[in-house]
Amino acid sequence: MVRKQNQSPETEASLFLVEFLKVAITSIVFLKGIYPIGAYERRRYMNLVVHSARHPKLHSYIHDSLSELVSYFQQGMVERVAVIFFNDANVPIEKFMFKINVTRSHGEIMEDGALESSMRAFLIKLSQSEPLTKASSQDWKWEIAAYFRLLPSDNGDRWIRTQALQWQQPPMITPIKSMKADPFSVQLYIEHPDLLEPI
Repeated sequence: MVRKQNQSPETEASLFLVEFLKVAITSIVFLKGIYPIGAYERRRYMNLVVHSARHPKLHSYIHDSLSELVSYFQQGMVERVAVIFFNDANVPIEKFMFKINVTRSHGEIMEDGALESSMRAFLIKLSQSEPLTKASSQDWKWEIAAYFRLLPSDNGDRWIRTQALQWQQPPMITPIKSMKADPFSVQLYIEHPDLLEPI
């Protein structure tokens, strides 16, 4: 990864993280089968074949939602990014949670490929995870949500509260994959409603 002129390590790390999340989230939505296969196309990312959103509205939603988070990643304000699948009553069925920590250092991003290798391993595991391949209902809705450590004080009109209702019981958690390579770490897990949760 070569840094562009006048680009801080935090900016570079945040942009790289956002690109990675775009690929990972598109993979999750693809594997859940919400949209027909024609809504996607195959592309290469880090020498892996991945699915990219071909449909303009799907591509725009994923791209715009995550691109808006770049400056908040730089400031260390984003704690988690979630892909929430919910039913017609806006009750969450599954939440794919990316717990994120961006290291705010003044050093260089690793040039030896360790970060890219970790990200490739993460995407391979993601595409092969059994919980993801379970078919979903095409009646499900979904959204991308960001959980902040501190609420952003700027541009409050850009943010919309999630439509999904909250569970009454603590969720069951299924870990999928984690990686830690400077300048950030990512942990992916799935939250499911407790068996006692009325859905």
